[in-house]
Amino acid sequence: MMKGLLQGILPARPLFLPILFSLGARIENVPLKTFLSNPTKISNSLRRIRTHVHSDGVACYFDPNLEAEALGATLQWTAEDQPPSVGWPGRAERGQLPEGIRPVEQAAKSGRIAVAIEVIRRLNTLLRDDSLLMAGVTGPFTLAARMTQLEPEETLRFENFSPAALETAASLITQISSAYVASGANLIFIQEEILPALSAESRDSWAALLSPAINVIRFYEALPVLRLPNGGSSAAREEVIFERGWDCVICVGLDALLSLPSRRIVESAKTPWGVALPLESFQTEEPKSGNVHLPVHDIISEMRPAIVTTAGDVPAGTDLKRVLKVLESVPRHVS
Repeated sequence: MMKGLLQGILPARPLFLPILFSLGARIENVPLKTFLSNPTKISNSLRRIRTHVHSDGVACYFDPNLEAEALGATLQWTAEDQPPSVGWPGRAERGQLPEGIRPVEQAAKSGRIAVAIEVIRRLNTLLRDDSLLMAGVTGPFTLAARMTQLEPEETLRFENFSPAALETAASLITQISSAYVASGANLIFIQEEILPALSAESRDSWAALLSPAINVIRFYEALPVLRLPNGGSSAAREEVIFERGWDCVICVGLDALLSLPSRRIVESAKTPWGVALPLESFQTEEPKSGNVHLPVHDIISEMRPAIVTTAGDVPAGTDLKRVLKVLESVPRHVS
């Protein structure tokens, strides 16, 4: 199915690829900070998760702070099961690269990148062809925004981003993606959580930043998936994005597909696309978007996405029974 997608052939059913990584800390009963640095606990927990979920892929490593830490940021942990805050060395003025940032070549070998590579290698040996091995990297806009302390505001524009930060981000995620696929990863999620307003020109500049990473992923016959931000979606932005051809799967949030204009734009796109379930669905009995089962069932049956995933990694503190309940409601086949 994945190889067909690389050739532009849509699968008979969506690939079911929920991102369940941090939950392994809860399964192993260790703090998230400890879990993220232990390839043995990560590998063991991911195999246990898959026996319950029966997904098409295993989320080998997903941490939105991985690249920032590799570049020299410090992670400040305040709770065992909550993501840390990020601090940068030296002086850092808003909108500019912080002082003392590591060169990309050094950063690509720093932090926990070696841990992620080791997990992929182990699961490649243990699971072989039984499951797609997935990993996530941070998109260039998102990583550049974190490096320069830009907030995801509605008024954020392409011109607000430092060219040096964007170049650094694009180069680093290309090198990390290359290391992941060379180690055996089959699918790389490029997670773009922060995306400015886009014109056709700025969209093409964004595509140029993404192109090296997408090309190296496809060179290894792995599948690149570009996941768009959750919420705050607008049909105007989606139209700008989807009017361009992409060499990857574009993944949009369920909330966007519940909007008729967005739904029509995505449905008519030539680029293969996927749908991401909102993380709120796993954390409350009644998700903000209403009953999860019905809209997902309708979208899969009528629109036939290429993949079904989640809007990011399901948080470590999420109740496992709730996770399984939501995932069991997602149809795995198209009638």
